[in-house]
Amino acid sequence: MPTEVPESAVPPPAEAGETSPAPSRRTFIATTGAVGGAVVAGGVTGGTYLLGPQEAAAADTSPSSRVSLTVNGTRRTVRVDNRTSLLDLLREHFDLTGSKKGCNAGACGACTVLVDGQRVNSCLTLAVRLEGAEVTTIEGLADGGQLHPLQQAFVEQDAFQCGYCTPGQIMSGVGCIEEGHTGSPEEIREWMSGNICRCGCYVKIVRALEQTAGRK
Repeated sequence: MPTEVPESAVPPPAEAGETSPAPSRRTFIATTGAVGGAVVAGGVTGGTYLLGPQEAAAADTSPSSRVSLTVNGTRRTVRVDNRTSLLDLLREHFDLTGSKKGCNAGACGACTVLVDGQRVNSCLTLAVRLEGAEVTTIEGLADGGQLHPLQQAFVEQDAFQCGYCTPGQIMSGVGCIEEGHTGSPEEIREWMSGNICRCGCYVKIVRALEQTAGRK
């Protein structure tokens, strides 16, 4: 669609022998705005028009890799987009939805799982970097119908309300106990500080860890 500069924005032609007056600020803005709009309308900045069909298709194809890892004792092999996080791999490819997507930025701990025995934020961990790794999620803690001691302690201490953060709290708690950071309530709070409970069950979470560590 053609873009026209309004007549009011165009200065009148100078008479013979007269010097053309300098454009006013309003005239300058109107003129440059109209020219810029014509350039955009003409497709100069339209990215899709600068690429042919084959180039556009290639740009839409994301690189993928094959990765094999053990999840809760079962060997799994899958091809995924190289940008796929471990959290999305677990939830969307393996249907293990116990690990929750909270902030998706590593700040809340709801997605915590164990990788080779170490607790990690699965939302920040690229799946393709875990070739040969051993991953444990909340679904892999119980032994059949027998709850893990920390899971049982959470029930006995009533250490949850809405339950959204609970899988991450328990997985982080298991790591905290295995690391030996349960010498005092203060130490537990420090080493569990990466896990947020929006319901405010921190006191009972600490008690659950103390109870489990005492049985170990």
